[in-house]
Amino acid sequence: MAGISVFTALGFTLTTIASVWLFFKASGNRRVVLFILIWGSLVGILGLNGFYLEQDTIPPRFVFLLGPVLLFVLLLPITKKGKRFMENLDLKWLTLVHVVRIPVELVLYSVFLEGLVPKLMTFEGYNFDILSGLSAPILYYLVFVNKKVNLNGLLLWNMVCLGLLLNILTIAVLSGQTPFQKMAFDQPNIGVTYFPLVWLPTIIVPLVFLSHLASIGQILSLRRKKGIEPN
Repeated sequence: MAGISVFTALGFTLTTIASVWLFFKASGNRRVVLFILIWGSLVGILGLNGFYLEQDTIPPRFVFLLGPVLLFVLLLPITKKGKRFMENLDLKWLTLVHVVRIPVELVLYSVFLEGLVPKLMTFEGYNFDILSGLSAPILYYLVFVNKKVNLNGLLLWNMVCLGLLLNILTIAVLSGQTPFQKMAFDQPNIGVTYFPLVWLPTIIVPLVFLSHLASIGQILSLRRKKGIEPN
């Protein structure tokens, strides 16, 4: 497992499965799950064969971990089908998707202890993303169950948590072993280049990112329609 313990690998694999399942609950679309499974299998095979570990390439293979799928997510709302897909996602499940950020942060800390990511990528450093996971079920309850928090509160939470996600993404990219590395030279971010951690930037992060974008878009749309609250 090239430095990653069996326990860590198993925990992260289960976390990835949970992420896909939660997003399926939000979309209800089997074709989306099939697409994710095919993409995840391709990435997994490349990870097992050490594709992302190669450093002396142009462009750095580290870029292929996040670049293609992040670009896909950003372009999705531009297309008619993509926009309609995002509008039809279930806002309740989009909120619950973020619960997976709890085990993700626990795995990252374990990988840090194994010497594969810098401390600043964990909750002992500058990664506060675990707060998003911890608060997700609370927001779900306050917004959709007892309705003590309105859409404005959910919108604010999504924006703050999106900011936390962008924060750790920036740290992860700048600490990776690429020509763009600006920090963590003593212990660069190499953990995400190993299997099964390759699924973090290629599956989990894009799903979390897409969930925020879709939620924010839906809430802004709902706010424009007077008197409408999420069911």
